[in-house]
Amino acid sequence: MDKLIVEGGQRLTGEVAISGAKNAALPLLCACLLTREPVTFTNVPALNDIHTMLKLLEQMGVQVSREGDAVTLDASGLNNPVAPYELVKTMRASILVLGPLMARCGEAKVSLPGGCAIGARPVDQHIKGLQAMGAEVNVEHGYVHAKAVRLKGARLFTDMVTVTGTENLMMAACLAEGETVIENAAREPEVVDLAQCLTAMGARISGAGTDVIRIRGVDRLSGTRHRIMPDRIETGTFLCAAAATGGEVRLTGTSAGYLDAVVDKLLDAGCEIRSEKSPSCEAIQITAPRRLKAVSIRTAPYPAFPTDMQAQFMAINAVAEGSAVIRETIFENRFMHAVELIRLGADIKIDGNTAFVTGVERLQGATVMATDLRASASLVIAGLVAEGETHIERIYHLDRGYEKIEQKLTRLGARICRAKA
Repeated sequence: MDKLIVEGGQRLTGEVAISGAKNAALPLLCACLLTREPVTFTNVPALNDIHTMLKLLEQMGVQVSREGDAVTLDASGLNNPVAPYELVKTMRASILVLGPLMARCGEAKVSLPGGCAIGARPVDQHIKGLQAMGAEVNVEHGYVHAKAVRLKGARLFTDMVTVTGTENLMMAACLAEGETVIENAAREPEVVDLAQCLTAMGARISGAGTDVIRIRGVDRLSGTRHRIMPDRIETGTFLCAAAATGGEVRLTGTSAGYLDAVVDKLLDAGCEIRSEKSPSCEAIQITAPRRLKAVSIRTAPYPAFPTDMQAQFMAINAVAEGSAVIRETIFENRFMHAVELIRLGADIKIDGNTAFVTGVERLQGATVMATDLRASASLVIAGLVAEGETHIERIYHLDRGYEKIEQKLTRLGARICRAKA
């Protein structure tokens, strides 16, 4: 098993390109199941979760070809609407095959998913929505087994804002009979990216990006070519890494428009941020002070501050001037990285879903363990500013969501390498 060794104290400077968004790519890859025609995606990141999803689609009968950052999927031979536990156990996003399989095949058998240990993320909203559309759904022996001759449009209200639930039901509704209305829908840019691709395939969708999405079902969808949006969480992570080190970094192939809440907090912390936009390129440049000011955050569904950036901000607050309060409202078990940051010398106290962080002058390198994807990123940021070496173990989480992170950081001047644990 690999680990990362980070030697702290280097100011990040230079330029690096941001990859395509994992959280956009996974539902988009599943959308290929809705058509018999080939679909090509570009700007696909090379991540373990992407590899797992492609293996899952292949075992269903989808032909997969990859060239560089482009992936072409041909689901004309779809013949096995089953997502087995062996492939699903490492990745929660595998539940996203449920909606398109139901729409295309009228049947699906999907193992209950696994993934990061950051708290309960139930799939009951997905099931409730499909049942409202006429599906018969049973959960037995660890699998969701759903059947319907043809799904029918319905008015759906999710009890909680769920991104994957919105995406699953939106895909299912594309081939349903009549109109489906999803209320309390997720508004994330990844949902909009999926809707734009489905529309290009012939779907009739309006309202994506708002909390009410309307889908008028059609008989069939066609193939298309779609470029995946940039990864806003990778963007935010690199902005935080630059900020923590007092750096000056330019991120290309990405947009600050997806990150208003994060950018606002970095400005409050004392950073200067400039957006660039031209026909050929979008970019963000950040210039950070020698030491940041602590900033309090509260996570909430988009467009508020993203839960996927909470751990990174805990890391920068750990070395900022002053104290900050961090409230996590999305997941009930997402402060596991705090214990590891404390091992590096951070002053953090946890009370339920609230963390109280008082910045210290410096952190000290130590051996720490990554507990989930974004926790891994927070430990990398902490390691970049800690005295001496920080050894980060169980980095397979990082490989699920960050493409070549140590190579990108090295290009910015970080001293970081991968080694066998």
